[in-house]
Amino acid sequence: MKASSMGGQEANVVTDYILKILGLDICADTMVGDEMLRGISGGQRKRVTTGEMLVGPSRALFMDEISTGLDSSTTFQIVNSIRQSIHILSGTAVISLLQPAPETYNLFDDIILLSDGQVIYQGPREDVLEFFESMGFRCPERKGVADFLQEVTSKKDQKQYWARRDEPYTFVPVKEFATAFKSSHTGRAIANELAVPFDKSKSHPAALNTTRYGVSCKELLKANIDREFLLMKRNSFVYIFRTFQLMVVSIITMTLFFRTKMKRDTVADGGLYMGALFFGVLMIMFNGFTEMAMTVFKLPVFFKQRDLLFFPAWAYTIPSWILKIPITFIEVGGYVFMTYYVIGFDPNASRFFKQYLLLLAINQMSSAIFRFIGGIARNMIVCNVIASFMLLVFMVLGGFILVRGKSSYFSLCSSSQCSFFINQCISLFRLAEKIKKWWIWGYWISPMMYAQNAITVNEMLGHSWGKILDSTASNETLGVQALKARGVFPEAKWYWIGFAAMIGYILLFNALFTLALTYLKPYGNSRPSISEEQLNEKYASLNGEVPDSNHLASKSSHRSTGSNTDTDSALTGKGMILPFVPLSLTFDNIRYSVDMPQEMKAQGVQEDRLELLKGVRGSFRPGVLTALMGVSGAGKTTLMDVLAGRKTGGYIEGDISISGYPKRQETFARISGYCEQNDIHSPQVTVYESLLFSAWLRLPRDVDSNKRKVSSRKNVISMFSRFSVYCLPLHVQIFIEEVMELVELKQLRHALVGLPGVNGLSTEQRKRLTIAVELVANPSIIFMDEPTSGLDARAAAIVMRAVRNTVNTGRTVVCTIHQPSIDIFEAFDDLFLMKRGGEEIYAGPLGYHSSELIKYFEGIQGVSKIKDGYNPATWMLEVTAASQEHVLGVDFSDIYKNSELYQRNKALIKELSQPASGSSDLYFPTKYPRSSITQCIACLWKMNLSYWRCPPYNTVRFFFTTIIALLLGTIFWDLGGKV
Repeated sequence: MKASSMGGQEANVVTDYILKILGLDICADTMVGDEMLRGISGGQRKRVTTGEMLVGPSRALFMDEISTGLDSSTTFQIVNSIRQSIHILSGTAVISLLQPAPETYNLFDDIILLSDGQVIYQGPREDVLEFFESMGFRCPERKGVADFLQEVTSKKDQKQYWARRDEPYTFVPVKEFATAFKSSHTGRAIANELAVPFDKSKSHPAALNTTRYGVSCKELLKANIDREFLLMKRNSFVYIFRTFQLMVVSIITMTLFFRTKMKRDTVADGGLYMGALFFGVLMIMFNGFTEMAMTVFKLPVFFKQRDLLFFPAWAYTIPSWILKIPITFIEVGGYVFMTYYVIGFDPNASRFFKQYLLLLAINQMSSAIFRFIGGIARNMIVCNVIASFMLLVFMVLGGFILVRGKSSYFSLCSSSQCSFFINQCISLFRLAEKIKKWWIWGYWISPMMYAQNAITVNEMLGHSWGKILDSTASNETLGVQALKARGVFPEAKWYWIGFAAMIGYILLFNALFTLALTYLKPYGNSRPSISEEQLNEKYASLNGEVPDSNHLASKSSHRSTGSNTDTDSALTGKGMILPFVPLSLTFDNIRYSVDMPQEMKAQGVQEDRLELLKGVRGSFRPGVLTALMGVSGAGKTTLMDVLAGRKTGGYIEGDISISGYPKRQETFARISGYCEQNDIHSPQVTVYESLLFSAWLRLPRDVDSNKRKVSSRKNVISMFSRFSVYCLPLHVQIFIEEVMELVELKQLRHALVGLPGVNGLSTEQRKRLTIAVELVANPSIIFMDEPTSGLDARAAAIVMRAVRNTVNTGRTVVCTIHQPSIDIFEAFDDLFLMKRGGEEIYAGPLGYHSSELIKYFEGIQGVSKIKDGYNPATWMLEVTAASQEHVLGVDFSDIYKNSELYQRNKALIKELSQPASGSSDLYFPTKYPRSSITQCIACLWKMNLSYWRCPPYNTVRFFFTTIIALLLGTIFWDLGGKV
């Protein structure tokens, strides 16, 4: 849409250019996907977000952490493209990056360095090192300048960069840096420039847009209609299933109210037909319930695009309403055509179509209500509360359960004339009570009242109900008497009044939905969350001192990833209290394919399957930290998921062995751990309790046999109240303490995990908790998916130190990683490198300062030599890119398979694929480590803590229950005394 504003067309050369620059041309026709729908990779999804902003005519770009989830080569290409665009078109770009590679850092013109809310430096990139050297700090040779800048202001990291050997080091706080910068030449120049008002004569009137949106209202509406239609077509299963569901309800309704003989002899007969009509109205109402969930799920994208002025709210809400009308004709048509004549409603064709028309309006009214609830609540939990409350009020006060006025009733049939069911209906009619005067306003505003009045009048004033009963003095027809018996307005005009009311409610709720999306903002604005340790560190960095009562937890000032503290070394000698068996993992000729997407078949692709992994082979060994790398879309996560047994779809071929024995997933899951990229934890438990829960359920029973800390006489209450003391044996608790020390979480043992970006642990602390949760299961093999993504250099170093400590215990650890700094990259022992298309191009040791890797690729004819100080990880991805393969006329996969390294790896795979003498295959007598009773008790304990520590949730439940009780009590006031 933003691109079309530049050329007045749906697609232009700018769109294609951005797709090419971002490397998205290969997946341009692939759906983005989400957690439930297969789509593009995580890195490609991140690039789509960047591309949304770049295709427009904007000349001021503010881009926050655009490199998260991208490899360093792709990040370099994107930033370089932005740089060229800014220079040529005289634009402005402010970009924040985490762990930028040196070559990416060198693309920037100016640098803004922030620390603890203060500007430490702002000015030319070339002068930043000179400024810090004037303060006594120098960047080491094999250290990225960006990493140096992030660490030099930290109290923990600053000392290692002190360059004045003739002077004793003293900590320089942030405030001193900020003061020094303001007094520097660059700082004074910025201050002088800001002190002078902007000269408007130097600007051009065309520099600022004079319209709010890029295209006309007509184009905005057309673009949204096209997109909504496309989403409906690709999400057709929802509408097909909803129609099918209504057809099933139609069959149930037909059989429930089916009569071989259609009786229209008494008022009670009329009540039976009114019940069928009420049931139909109710089902049509509930059919619109899915609109609420679909609205809420689409709101995050809407809010992002609305705030970026893609389109106004009305351009979004009108298509979401209008395009659903044809579907309503099909759904309601199926219901009416299936039930109308089977139930035995009035056979007049005009009344058939009038019922159809009214139910169409009711369905649209229901959809409008639920869309409005989704728009105003913006959260599924809140939506369900509001929707259930609103439906209750509408149903109870809709004129069927309680009538408008005192109902009159008739006893006109003998027991020989009426069945037992009809007599029961008559009894219910006699109980019909009028709505209390303090709730009569609810009756008049309830859409159900107008719908029930209209559809009942349409039926009861038909020819089938024109009979006049001889036993009554009145000349009123049976239909009119039945209407009056239920407090329904008997005039024919009430059909059109009800229909007009439905149209009015449709317009009202759609207008309110539009207003809600126009002015309301999304929930979940991040609140700063910080631990006591972080608070102390920030205070120390800012002021140069720490309060005596709160000393920093960490004593170490050296932050090199490859080094460990004294405490770490005590734990890394493979001497943890719970033993484990070191296991190797080998895989040979692994192929993974999925069914060919329909979009690609439509473009002429003939194959039935899309191959994502093409004969990959390799090995992962105990005590060796392996990096699994490659450009975005190379298949890194796919390979790891296949090896871990987490791929539930697709077609897998090849051999996977665990220490020489064929892998069996039911046993492999017991000896392996998997740290996902998204850190998912229960927010209402502490760090220690999270590890306790994992250990309780995942450690086998033989671990704690004969070592129980308490006898079985301890009751369940004491277990719930003091679980950490009574439930697990002492040596298991010691093991948990060892794990917390290993990943440096001891100071946070009593901290609540909280929600990401809202409260509780920071991103880096959650990463370490994810590792710890897997470690307490005492696995032999651990997979980690991008453990440093979303972290700055310092936080990534802390996480990598925890990973290194894990490897040093003798475990097999494999990590996918995107854009590591030099320090992080060289903390790995081995590298498994893949190229786009799912083929390996290097598998072997890194060597000291990546010497083995550099030697291998520089030995390939035509590959450029690495520059001094260049990041080997970035250089490696650049020289092996698909574009370089095309320029050199080589295939790096073929080169690798013809190399001596490949032969050595084949020999290693063959060696590790042979079981060691005296060893045996893995075997567990039960599927789960713990019994069902233990699992239930553990889950009950955890849920008890979660509910207890969530007062808002419990408060809402109690409040809602109280309101419902008061509502029902006042609506049905004194009804029991009149039975």
